[in-house]
Amino acid sequence: MERTASRRTVLLTAALSLLAAACQTGDGGGDGDGDGRSPFTGEQGAGEKVLAVKIDNVRAARPHTGLDKADIVYVEQVEAGLTRILAVLASEMPESLGPVRSARESDLELLRQFGTPALAYSGVQSKLRPVVEAAPLIALPPGELTDGYVRDPGRPAPHNLYLRPDRALRAASGASAPRDIGFRFGPAPAGGRKAAERTVRFPAARFAFTWSASDKRWLVSMDGSPARTNGSDRLSAATVVVQYVTVRPSDYGDRSGNNTPYTETVGSGRALVLRDGREYEAEWSRPSATTGTAFTDTDGRRLPFARGPVWVVLAPVD
Repeated sequence: MERTASRRTVLLTAALSLLAAACQTGDGGGDGDGDGRSPFTGEQGAGEKVLAVKIDNVRAARPHTGLDKADIVYVEQVEAGLTRILAVLASEMPESLGPVRSARESDLELLRQFGTPALAYSGVQSKLRPVVEAAPLIALPPGELTDGYVRDPGRPAPHNLYLRPDRALRAASGASAPRDIGFRFGPAPAGGRKAAERTVRFPAARFAFTWSASDKRWLVSMDGSPARTNGSDRLSAATVVVQYVTVRPSDYGDRSGNNTPYTETVGSGRALVLRDGREYEAEWSRPSATTGTAFTDTDGRRLPFARGPVWVVLAPVD
């Protein structure tokens, strides 16, 4: 009897140790633990459907509308070294979002981890259209959602097309619910480096993230100017991930003859995770398009994010 009791004590102690380790590394927070938390932000209120929207990001497209409501903001390189944004929303929807621009081949691989999300975009080039239509997503270009977009006559085309997310969601009845895509949330881990600002450069664009202790957020700047919405709210993130990826030529190009870059988000590589005024060296790993991305520290432990909006900057490997 004493030996059996001792064995049970050892097993119970081991189980509790594993549970504590999971909590410390944030391994238990990917799907909210069934407590109603979002797997995208770690905050209460996950939402019912995933809506992704391709957002214009040249100077003429700013300030953005509704981007502050996104759970996740992905920054991707496009033609001529510029960038566009893929905003992922579920927990909260703005009245209007944009300006909306065309989708790219890289978006399809990136979105596979979300199941069958809805994707709003202004269009695609003709060669890519059948690829988008065959992808596991609910495509919502203006031709499929005629009452879901409006043009702002006070802004120049093509930077004036805006989505009405409520109508997009009504049209996307089969869109997937938010699910675990690899993010973990929890208290800040030990280590890291104190960081007041981090700048990420693309060939023809740059982003800066400045820590605000009072806001407990990283304030976003684009091309040297504070990034704001048209309501004058500063764009910010609780966590910023600089994910270094391979950006290679694709089989597509624009009307000016520029090749469309393809951003590889399946594989592994280096990353920086910024949270709470510190930055952490990390590794990212995504074995296949249908799985999420794990971010681990140099010892292989999952790196927990701060709860709140997450910006993922898909930066080209040097």
